[in-house]
Amino acid sequence: MASPTVAANAYASAARILESGAAGKGPDTDGASFGAVLKEALNGVLDTGRKSDAQTVALASGKANVMDVVTAVAETDVAVSTLVSVRDKVIQAYEDIMKMAI
Repeated sequence: MASPTVAANAYASAARILESGAAGKGPDTDGASFGAVLKEALNGVLDTGRKSDAQTVALASGKANVMDVVTAVAETDVAVSTLVSVRDKVIQAYEDIMKMAI
């Protein structure tokens, strides 16, 4: 299992790459870059969470039913679980690369 320090370093590296615009400047720029795909996936999870929050607030104010809230929360749970699984695989791949002899 990845340690919190390794995860934090991986997140910081990904943030630096996304902010500097270095993602996608490789030899093959015809398709979407890894950074762009990652950013799109993160935005999708955030949008799902916002939808869940909006449904919860609507339920509290009496404007939504329980089934809509349960569905939105379940979708958010699946999205976050998928994101965590991908994160774990990326960290494991990073650790494997760092263990390789030069």
